[in-house]
Formats: sequence, C-alpha cells, structure tokens
Amino acid sequence: MTGLSRRSLLGALFAASASLGLRLPAFAQGGPVRPGSDKPASEKAPSFGFEDVLKRARELSLKEHNAVIAPLPEELAKLDFDKWREIRFVAAKAPLGEKGGRFRLQLFHPGHLFQRPVAINLVHDGRAEPLANVAKLFDYGSVKFTKPLPADLGVAGFRVHYPLNDLRRSDEFVSFLGASYFRWLGRDQKYGLSARGLSIGTGLLDNKEEFPFFTEFWIEAPAGEASAININALLDSPSLTGAYKFTFAPGPESPVEVEVTLFPRKSVSRIGLAPLTSMYFLGENDRHLNDRNKYDEFRPELHDSDGLLMHTNEGEWIWRPLHNPLVQEVHNFPMTNVRGYGLIQRDRQFAHYQDIELNYEERPSYWIEPEDDWGEGRVELIELATKDETFDNIIVAFVPNEPADARKPFNFTYRMRSLTDGLKLHSLGYTLNTFTAPAYALGAGEAVSKNTRRFMIDFVGGDLAFHLAKPAGVEIVATVTNGKIFRQFLVPNPAIGGFRVMLDVEVHPTDMTNMTCKLRTGPRVLTETWAYAWKVYNF
Repeated sequence: MTGLSRRSLLGALFAASASLGLRLPAFAQGGPVRPGSDKPASEKAPSFGFEDVLKRARELSLKEHNAVIAPLPEELAKLDFDKWREIRFVAAKAPLGEKGGRFRLQLFHPGHLFQRPVAINLVHDGRAEPLANVAKLFDYGSVKFTKPLPADLGVAGFRVHYPLNDLRRSDEFVSFLGASYFRWLGRDQKYGLSARGLSIGTGLLDNKEEFPFFTEFWIEAPAGEASAININALLDSPSLTGAYKFTFAPGPESPVEVEVTLFPRKSVSRIGLAPLTSMYFLGENDRHLNDRNKYDEFRPELHDSDGLLMHTNEGEWIWRPLHNPLVQEVHNFPMTNVRGYGLIQRDRQFAHYQDIELNYEERPSYWIEPEDDWGEGRVELIELATKDETFDNIIVAFVPNEPADARKPFNFTYRMRSLTDGLKLHSLGYTLNTFTAPAYALGAGEAVSKNTRRFMIDFVGGDLAFHLAKPAGVEIVATVTNGKIFRQFLVPNPAIGGFRVMLDVEVHPTDMTNMTCKLRTGPRVLTETWAYAWKVYNF
C-alpha cells in the first residue's frame, strides 16, 4: 500500500449552547423556512450536516471514555507486515465517483500496526450510510482465513484519489491512517511530514501523553465536477471529544479549511492545536560528527523538514532551523494571535540528499494559518533524539496559555496549505544555510574558551543583492541568552547573491543558549529573524 512503508450539538445543543459557552457555527443560527411553516426546512427533510457530528461529540463527552478496543479476529491480528501488505483494495470498487465525480475513495485494511478499526460513512445527497461489508472491497492475495471476516469489521483508515498532477490519471492526495494523523499533497509533491487533529500532553516526559483518535468519518460525495471534498470526523480521547470538518481542495497547494469544536471531559492544561509531525535526522547544521554519534552514511542530508517558520502578530517572520538533539529538547516561542506557522522543507536540491528513491527534495511543507484569534500561547517545538530516519522526531503545535475547561466547549478554525519551499510567504531575505563549527583564536596570544561555537548564517533573497555593492549600510542585529557574542562578522557572499553572518558565541556550559540574528539597513529590516538554540552536553 503506497505511502505506508516508512512510518509508521446541535438538535439538543441549541438549548444547551448558552450554558455550555459554545460559539455556534454560522449554519447553526437558523435555517431556511418553508412558506407557511414555522419550522426550518431541515426539520421537514432531515439530512446529514456537520451539526450531527457536533451532537455526537457532545453526547460522547458526557460519558466516561471507553478505552476498550474490540479485538480483531485472531488470524488477522497476527499478520506480519508483509502478509498485511498483500491485502489490497480493489480500485475498481472504489466508492465515490459513481456519478462522474473526480474523487475516488480507497480503504486501508485493519491489521499489523493498525489494530483499531474506524467507521466510515458515505454521504450521498444529504443521506449518511455506513460503509459495511468492506471485506468484499479487498483482494486478499495469498492471505486466507478459516472463518469469514465480520461484516462490521471497519477499516484502518482511508485515502482519497484525484487527478492532481495529470487529468489522465488519479493520484492519491490525502490519507487518514492511525490515531488522528493525516497527510495530504499539493501538486508535484511526495509524502513526507504529517498533520494531526490534536495533541495532548506532548513533550512532558511523564508517559501521560494522549493520542486522540478519529473513530468515525463522514465523507461527503462531491457532485459532478466538484473540485473540493468535505471530510467530517469524530475525535475521542480520555480527556475530550471533538468534531472536525475538513474541506480539501486539491491543486498546486491543496488548501484545507478546518473547523473544530472540542468538548473537554475534564480540564486539560496542555492542548496542542493544529499539530505537525516530521523527521529530521541529518542536515548541514547537524551532522553528528562527534565521538558519541558517528554515522556511516553516503547521503549528506536526511530530513522531511529542515525548519520551523513562524509569523507573529507583530509582523515578524522567524526561521528556526531544526536539529537532531542528543536528548529531547522543548523550545517555546510565546505569541499572541499567531498569524501562521509551519514545518518547511526549504532545501530543494537533489545534490544535498542524493536519494533517488525517497526524493527528500520533493517533500511538502505544511503551513498553518489561524482564521480566528487563538489568543495568548506559544508555538511549541519538540525535538526528539533519533538514530535513524525512520522515526518522526519533530513535533510543533500552538499551545494556548489558558487550559481547556471541563464541560466548556470551544471551537477554532484554521487553514492549511501544502507548499514547496514556502519562499513566497514573505518578501524578506531568508536563511539559506546554517553551519556550525568550533570558534578559534584569530591571532597569537588570543585565548578562546572551550565552550565556544561559531554559527554561520547565509541570508539571501529579498533586497539583499541590491546591497552587495554597498554592504557598509547593512548591519547585524543579534541577541544571545545564557551566553555572549565575543565576535561577529558580516561578509558579502556573491556566490549566493547575499550575505554570510558569522557569530562567535561563548555558550553557557550547562544551560541552553538561545540566539537570534537578522539584518537591517537603518530602521528597515532586510531579513527574517534566524533563531537557534545550542547546548553543550557533557556525556
């Protein structure tokens, strides 16, 4: 199965909404009224709508969380990866598209790592019907069972196909599989990082992180030549439930509109909104060439994303290169009403990866833009240590300062885009490279502490090429916490049409040293803000 080989309220709510503090979506504030009738038309002809998912989520939140998962049939549960992969969906039986639509739905069979089936409902002409007897939609190859699989087995997940890159063929462009994980593609991209519906308690090292799960989906069949598809989902976890509505519009950036309402069962202090998960193993700023982490690898870089880009409410753009730490690190960027953030694969050169199978240079970048005010909080970056490229070790989300209060629903909306390098998001100069090396003495008699490091940042783009002829007007604006800059240099770099900054920093021997750097001319900022963290680990 493609893309799996590597990594793995309103009917009763109207009366209750005031006391629950729920901000009702626009569609819940009234309905069309038939002439001569005091009742909305929807009551005359009931049909599926997002309000049904909201109602389900609210009702479920009033019950104790059921952690029991019905076991798969024993023979199915014991299949190894290779046998499970033999079970293939029969594309000719794909639901959706029967009436000429361009979207096709394919299913993932339960088994192997995916032991928890989910329910799928197809919505045609406003009517939701459960997808049953799914075994008939699969070719089991050499896999045989002594007893027929149950008709209500469910599926592990699903993917949607659409002619994304060529009108003559249908490409997989979105996939939901496992917990609340999903991935989608823009044009000419290959799967890399993932998005999640929600994160709870991530990065605390207390083994209490929750992984909310999409337990049921309602997929609305697009009519005729529709160019977008609505996918509704019910989320469940011990702490809360949620109703999600995704509208995917496949295209160059395949934008996704997301509407979410959460119903906390109890107060939750650490919720991550719109989380993203990616992999970073090796890069130009992090080659692991030290005594403890030598590697034997012909590929110079290995990552699905190489940086975190953020846009603050004050208009500042911040670029934080990713790295693979020796132990888990958590970095917070406090923000109020963040304008956007995302994990970006900025390096698009094949020569930097040299992988003709995995094509890291073609991995997408996911950009999140809140469509309402998310209030005070922080963009939280978690970097986990990994010894290979098979582990998603990068997590980013917006974490509100205010906890989610028990029995008090809240909703939020955002937009996601699947970009390439993300360089069109702003017109400033940007960070092309980040290099590190030991700082060294410049002359005889100069003493340099052992806890020093040189950080080299290549800025390019924007108006920087214009200033190469008169670099004297360009200045470095740099800051350091838990350390000090004892030398800095700004050198024109004609090879890239920009500038190289060199910062020699004496870092704190035990604490994390945080740095920022940007270029300006007079009061005018020329570049995004480069942000980085460094720690000396003495083990």
